[in-house]
Amino acid sequence: MRPMLVYLLLVSVPSLISADFIIAESEDHGKRSTRGRKYKGGGEIDVYSLKIDSKITSRFAHNVITSQVANKATQSREALFEVELPKTAFITNFTMIIDGVKYSGDVKEKEIAQQQYKAAVSRGVTAGLVKASGENVEKFQVSINVAPTKKVTFELTYEELLKRKLGKYEMILRVKPMQLVKQFQIDAHIFEPKGIAFLNAHGTFLTNDLEQALVKNRTETKAHISFKPTLEQQRKCPDCSETLLDGDFVIQYDVNRDLSSGDIQIVNGYFVHHFAPANLPRVPKNVVFVIDRSFSMRGLKFKQTKLALLRILGDMDINDHFTIISFDSTIETWTDSLVQATPGNVLEAKTYIIYLRLGAETNINDSLLRAVSLLDTAHKQKQLPTRSASMIILLTDGDPNVGEKDPAKIQINVKNAIQARYSLYCLGFGFDVDYSFLEKMALDNGGVARLIYDDSDSALQLQGFYNEVANPLLLDVEMQYQENAISELTEVNFRQYYDGSEIVVAGKISDNSPDVFMIGISAHTASTNLSLESKVNVSEAESILQYQQYIFGDFTERLWAYLTIQQLLKQRISASGREKKKLSDRALELSLKYNFVTPLTSMVLTKPEEDETDVILVPDKPISIPRKEETQRPCPSLRVFAPSEGSSISQRSATSQHVSAAQGLNPKLSYFLSVSLIPCHHYSHTCPNVLCGQVRWSSAILLSVQRQSRQIEELTKNNSEYFQFLSTSLQYYIDGDPHFIIQLPEQSDAICFNIGGKPGSIVNLVTDPNTGIKVNGQLIGDKKTENNQKLNTYFGKFGFENKKINMKIVVTTETITIYYREEKIVIPWSTTATLIYERFSVSIRKEKNLTVTMGDGATFIVVLHRVWKKHPLHRDFLGFYTLDSHRLSNMTHGLLGQFYRDIDYEVYNIHPGSDPGKTDATMIVKGHKLTVTRGWQKDYRLDPKQGANVSCWFVHNNGKGFIDGIYADYVVSSLFDSTQT
Repeated sequence: MRPMLVYLLLVSVPSLISADFIIAESEDHGKRSTRGRKYKGGGEIDVYSLKIDSKITSRFAHNVITSQVANKATQSREALFEVELPKTAFITNFTMIIDGVKYSGDVKEKEIAQQQYKAAVSRGVTAGLVKASGENVEKFQVSINVAPTKKVTFELTYEELLKRKLGKYEMILRVKPMQLVKQFQIDAHIFEPKGIAFLNAHGTFLTNDLEQALVKNRTETKAHISFKPTLEQQRKCPDCSETLLDGDFVIQYDVNRDLSSGDIQIVNGYFVHHFAPANLPRVPKNVVFVIDRSFSMRGLKFKQTKLALLRILGDMDINDHFTIISFDSTIETWTDSLVQATPGNVLEAKTYIIYLRLGAETNINDSLLRAVSLLDTAHKQKQLPTRSASMIILLTDGDPNVGEKDPAKIQINVKNAIQARYSLYCLGFGFDVDYSFLEKMALDNGGVARLIYDDSDSALQLQGFYNEVANPLLLDVEMQYQENAISELTEVNFRQYYDGSEIVVAGKISDNSPDVFMIGISAHTASTNLSLESKVNVSEAESILQYQQYIFGDFTERLWAYLTIQQLLKQRISASGREKKKLSDRALELSLKYNFVTPLTSMVLTKPEEDETDVILVPDKPISIPRKEETQRPCPSLRVFAPSEGSSISQRSATSQHVSAAQGLNPKLSYFLSVSLIPCHHYSHTCPNVLCGQVRWSSAILLSVQRQSRQIEELTKNNSEYFQFLSTSLQYYIDGDPHFIIQLPEQSDAICFNIGGKPGSIVNLVTDPNTGIKVNGQLIGDKKTENNQKLNTYFGKFGFENKKINMKIVVTTETITIYYREEKIVIPWSTTATLIYERFSVSIRKEKNLTVTMGDGATFIVVLHRVWKKHPLHRDFLGFYTLDSHRLSNMTHGLLGQFYRDIDYEVYNIHPGSDPGKTDATMIVKGHKLTVTRGWQKDYRLDPKQGANVSCWFVHNNGKGFIDGIYADYVVSSLFDSTQT
């Protein structure tokens, strides 16, 4: 038996239809390219045909992408076929035609396909990739070796129900052939029996010449859009080979509507029912905005949130009611009850938003329960219209870390409080939010969750979501069908119907169904009860579609299966135990029957090969998994890594695979990311999108190139704002020779002490046995002393350790070295960089400071102090600051950590001291009576060069009596040793 070439297509589940078509040649013939590149004339892999054929019938889209490539070289070359798909689309087929023979994919249960894949991996294989690449898309890509002078045809088929948003259906095709294509064609056929109300097609890349290639034809029920640019029309200039085809091709349309029971299409015993009534008065809504103002929302996220809220408040209808809850570790309500959206109230709310400030932690549980309580009270006291839609809109970027912290318990608490009376919409902000937690909580309470990407258009994303739910038209909608006529219905009960959206129901017509059956719709409008009824004649409905050339087979049956699978997968999120298994089994059964690639299935394509090696391509569909269920090794991710100007970096020419990492990033980052990036072997199966980069000053840089690049830049670009943040947020720190300053915000005071350690001594600063976090510091001294003065000492090195995650960080005045699991990363202070891992993050601001965030633990900041290199006495040194110390446990100790808890002390008997100009006093603290002196210490937060004077009570004798024990108790033998006992 000849060996088999096996392709596993693990794809899964967006509401815009979008696709990005790229065919490219790999420059490095020993490796597959993960991204196409632009071609100058004479590329050896020639894409001579690229066609996109779309048939849309009753909003159900059947898309076929066909690409034909030829290898014009005298040697084998690798061709890459890449398509961006909507996340809500299901791949239904993938074929390749090689040497005139067609090889088709077969959908199998994911576990079976994975076993087949793993068996082949053990024999040595190559790997492909499907990955999330944007807000609503996933990438399908596959590459194949093409023999000299041979041709290959790729054909991918996927299906999706177009979802109506803001009054239109929209299909976006992201077109990027990256070279001139002899036969480029987009054909879209639309058939809507209800009638097409409007049609629009345009491209972001269209010029006047390209406009001539776009043809739109429309009748009452049909539309045809064709885009067939010639080679000359595709050229950027008459004598160049670069293409203009680089952007979005957009098709938008809607259908005719009236206040009726909707329209029904029937084919081969299955029906689809669309209901979107027009000309209804809007239902007033009651909204509680629950806004996260915890510290993690700092920077661009908080600015964009404020901007979006200001716009949303400005768009509220005067008949609506609303209020605002902001939360960190505490809960703050703008008003004690919901108020009407009058111009005056809206203005006051905008003022509140403008002056809203960041706090500390994240108390999601209590903030949502407060929102429910406000709605309960308002309804009981009849402050709200009887017929109105009440909803809670939560926006957060973090995990609950104060109050109730268990996500499962929070979900139960919120569900029990809401009791199916209000809708909860959860907006998760940023790449690291626990989306599965928010999604389940929203679905449990009649709402939806949406991931908001923290980018420059975040405000538009937030406002766009709000616009979708801004105008409710119907409440408690129930779709009713004659029992003996219809079976296997999809969802029929809907809490609200919003203007610009659509309700879609599909089902199977029973074998013994009468030729005419009844449907009914009941709902509540703003002022009355709505009841609609109509008769459906099965024979007449079937005849409408029977002879239409636009129809792709049994589309109503496939649409029913599509909707059913989507709803089963959604219900599975909130289910558990036997119920979850039952839902999974049914979804799997339908996925296999209708050849859909879903989170439960994979597509396997086999081709006989002459050689002895199986080659397996594994595009795997991303699945949102609750963090507690994750068992794979976490994938490291470098979100922002911009080299400083003039950085000494060993640069080498990048292959197309290397260029893939830099695609779409700020051009300032691209030259760095092109440095010799290769797949990391130790992450190749669990984290296929992780690359290793070798640079001169680092043993390994772990890169997962993604869109999040502006947040840290936005926060830190203004030094004065950044250090203002430091000055108002940090309470425990060490700086200078070495000065320990304990700020006491409630008393508006501070206590200081110095230690007289010798250069080279290492002291324990923070130890928390509960979290495993430890920080030690090593002293350095001046180069020499003058006039027999005391030798000044400073901190020149810090060691951070978290034993629970096997992480260590060494910070000197030259470099930052990170040890995580088996990885070692060395980064100089001359670089601005941010590394984000699953359990911690490190952010470096060039020649200024380092921020280490320990997951749910505290955040530590190290400030770099540079002195003149030729200074006769002083050296560069480091300062140490603590933020969010309350996140550490009550067992935290160390020379500094012991003060993270409240300090009980009393100062009295204030009198002139022995030192002229200074005041002495008596302090009672920890059972000791101490003599303290009012003095000044340097605080380098606002001015890292010169420092600022801070008034404090100074404790003498190395802090004896103020610290537990004596200074020598905190001296350890090495940078990661524990305190000696």
